[in-house]
Amino acid sequence: LEVPQNENTPFNPVSPYAASKLYAYHITKMYREAYKLFSVNGILFNHESPRRGANFVTMKIIQGIKKILDKEMDCIELGNLDAQRDWGHARDYVYGMYLMMQQDTPCDYVLSTGNTMSVRKFVELAFSQKGITIGWKGENLNEIGFDIKTGKTLVRINPRFFRPCEVDLLLGDCSKAEKELGWTRKFDTVEKLIEDMFSG
Repeated sequence: LEVPQNENTPFNPVSPYAASKLYAYHITKMYREAYKLFSVNGILFNHESPRRGANFVTMKIIQGIKKILDKEMDCIELGNLDAQRDWGHARDYVYGMYLMMQQDTPCDYVLSTGNTMSVRKFVELAFSQKGITIGWKGENLNEIGFDIKTGKTLVRINPRFFRPCEVDLLLGDCSKAEKELGWTRKFDTVEKLIEDMFSG
């Protein structure tokens, strides 16, 4: 896989969800080229917000921490801690989509942050915003994340949450959007993103 990924990187969907997005990408291009419609593709890397569903790992972590603090659950169960993603804020990405639609000529753009972070690091940052430092011990399916102060296990690995086909590293190159659209991001760190997700 080409790293970072830009507008010319070949697509390689590894899930039905990804394949459906690729269909949408190509049908959009077809209507633009064949019927001259003003249609654009935003190739959006992971974008999160307080509205994100709990079936996505970022919100699963945020809600899990809230429930642990409220004593509604003991620990969070996750899959691949080492998967790396390019996480941005949905507000910034919606603004990017708006800018795409204001152009004189329709074109496709990658929207991303240009930074990548593992699920493991996201877990650490999210807990740290609540004053908890996470340590790790064990290996593979037996690895756990624990509260450094109390020793309590707060993260466990559950093989049920591993994807059949995993993309280990996603990292977007949004330089075209920055240059041609003047696109900038207000949520320029994952820490700011996490803080906003906790506010929801």
